[in-house]
Amino acid sequence: MRKGVNGWFDDVRSFRLASVVAVFIVLAGFVIQYLAGGQGVPAFVWPWNFLFLVVFAVLLFLLGITCRHRAPVVWLGGIPLGLSLIFALAFLSLIGGVIPQDVAANGDLQGRLGLSRIFSSWPFLLIVLLFLCNLGLSVVWKTIPFRLSNLQFMLFHGGFWIALACGLAGASDLQRLVLPVYEGSASSQAYISKEKRMQQLPFSVYLDDFSIDEYSPRIVLYDPVHDRVIPGKIKGTSDVGKGFRSEWPGLSVTVLEYLPHALPSKDGTPLAADAKRGIAYAKVRISAGGYSAERWLNTGSPSIKPEVVQLDHLFLAMFPGAPKDFRSDVVLRSGSGVSRPAVLQVNKPVAFEGWKLYQMGYDEQVGRWSELSLIEAVRDPWLPAVYCGFFMIMAGNALFFWKGMKKGEAL
Repeated sequence: MRKGVNGWFDDVRSFRLASVVAVFIVLAGFVIQYLAGGQGVPAFVWPWNFLFLVVFAVLLFLLGITCRHRAPVVWLGGIPLGLSLIFALAFLSLIGGVIPQDVAANGDLQGRLGLSRIFSSWPFLLIVLLFLCNLGLSVVWKTIPFRLSNLQFMLFHGGFWIALACGLAGASDLQRLVLPVYEGSASSQAYISKEKRMQQLPFSVYLDDFSIDEYSPRIVLYDPVHDRVIPGKIKGTSDVGKGFRSEWPGLSVTVLEYLPHALPSKDGTPLAADAKRGIAYAKVRISAGGYSAERWLNTGSPSIKPEVVQLDHLFLAMFPGAPKDFRSDVVLRSGSGVSRPAVLQVNKPVAFEGWKLYQMGYDEQVGRWSELSLIEAVRDPWLPAVYCGFFMIMAGNALFFWKGMKKGEAL
């Protein structure tokens, strides 16, 4: 009887039957998802996700040690099942890439099957758990008894297991909050976009100054009838400044004077001002046929009306340059009273109290005069474990190439 069971599992260790099992698991997951009304897997947060992962890893280790010669366990950690599960994961990931994700479940078939939340759905969870069993068993068998020749396998596959398991287990602990702060004030009230509610942060952010660097302004023709901008053919330097020249059919504009930061005086003449308050002014010569005139243009601001020149049904205008860089000079203060200054810039996060703070945005309606800074606060306590897995994978790859080079030298 025992020989018959082992023989049955010998037959199961084939790609055909492993594929059938993978398809069955996916279909069973969709059935569970449908019966649950489209609700995905309940999120486990710290410490329950950590405890589950520890218990899962310990049980998997014991299973691999004590039952390593049992046919069902050998099949569970075999290559055919592993490849079939990889194809199943690729199929589910394809669904996640084609169908828009993070859409609230509704009563239609797509919502009840969880296709719009595939990465938190039951079929994805079941396939991942079975794949972690398959991958974990293979790592246990290569680790015990330990052989140096198996080190590359242990590093690569063990790192993959750690990165995948910790990444999924810690997904529910990942927090992304938006913290709005105004100049001259401090705030610790952040906004959770998905849940549309506020959350208190364990620290506060005081905004001392918010500033934006802009590219050079543009001198263009604006067609209000068709609501379109007509850029000219630039002669010489592309940045607006003294000597800048732009041409349109039958029209040319030359900049005679340029003030990057100025404010109008009582009689309207622009006077140089500081960069924080001033706007760009340009005195231009407009030449069209035999006609020539000199006029002032400015980019305007929330408190200053832009100066334009009307040319028949068109308007000659100077548009402000696009934002080049924006940053916030802040003071971070923890709940214990520890504070330090910091500068937040795009793609240059600052770490504080276990969080990473990113410069996210500002009030785009007022542009560089914005006194509001939007800061993204991100906390991912599982990230070090995921990085550890990635470093193990890199080490395994490096060892693989090193072995290949040694073999090449031996030949």
